[in-house]
Amino acid sequence: MNSFVLGKRRIGDGHPPLVVPEIGINHEGNIAKAKQMIDDAARAGAEAVKFQTHSTHDEMVPNDVVPGNANESIWDIIDRCTLTRDEERDLKRYAESKGMLYLSTPFSREAADFLNELDVCAFKIGSGECNNLPLVRHIASHGKPLIISTGMNDIASVARTVEAVRETGVPYALLHCTSLYPTPWSSVRLGALDEMKNAFPDAVIGLSDHTRTNHVAIASVALGAAILERHFTSDKGWPGPDIEISMSPGELEDLIWGSQNVFQALGGSKEVLPEEQPTIDFAYASVVTTTDIAKGDVFSRQNLWVKRPGTGEFLAADYEMLLGKVARHDLPKDHMVRKSDIV
Repeated sequence: MNSFVLGKRRIGDGHPPLVVPEIGINHEGNIAKAKQMIDDAARAGAEAVKFQTHSTHDEMVPNDVVPGNANESIWDIIDRCTLTRDEERDLKRYAESKGMLYLSTPFSREAADFLNELDVCAFKIGSGECNNLPLVRHIASHGKPLIISTGMNDIASVARTVEAVRETGVPYALLHCTSLYPTPWSSVRLGALDEMKNAFPDAVIGLSDHTRTNHVAIASVALGAAILERHFTSDKGWPGPDIEISMSPGELEDLIWGSQNVFQALGGSKEVLPEEQPTIDFAYASVVTTTDIAKGDVFSRQNLWVKRPGTGEFLAADYEMLLGKVARHDLPKDHMVRKSDIV
């Protein structure tokens, strides 16, 4: 069974799923908004929050590439939404003061080194960096667990990343992800969870979900997802490229509640529980007489049948076995047949 510890929280097989609300850059560079989202996530019961750590010039060259879920260049988005290092330090302290884990995705060496100085408990690696082996190796060199999203990567590509991570010996998780914003139901492909479990048996498996509801994330728990990540905002009326796929505080609470309930429902076997006995007593049927029966009469389909409750000595499953037996003494109609009634 695969698991590792984030802070004091163990995640993985046999442990409740960790729900990670991704604040990301939904704060649009406004630390007051960022703190409001931390507050709302904490009230919803979240154990962690996740941000993004950017160093624009160390991360990319100036460009005018526009993401599919935005109407301005990625350079302008990141430049506008990047928090100062002091603001990030403040946010980490603030989240931890609420008893929450502070996670963030570094998009460059400089960002990773800064997060390491902050002493984060783990690094999140985004789908775009999953196959960026130089950066993955640099981040892994800090010796902390990695949570790796795998959107836009197939098994062969993920395998190269896993090989690089294994070389460092750090524990890791792989999150299945579809990099469409929003993701259509038909493009989710939850079958990838089993595929990744089989291909990477030493990995903790999870889901980074970009659909508009909690249904897929909750369903993934039944397939072994131990980490559930969805974008999060305090207000769906706020601007931002990820707002459309972000869950509200109420939806976050529902995701936490729903995923924990599904986790509790996992496992077990098809057997009768002792707690079901009160229901058995009224719901099962017992073998009863349907007419008065005289001593020496033979039990037959004409004088025996099955009726509730299930508190008799012979239940419906015993009916055929009783046919042809002989009555030891007189029996009244609607009598639950007992062992002492049979010759």
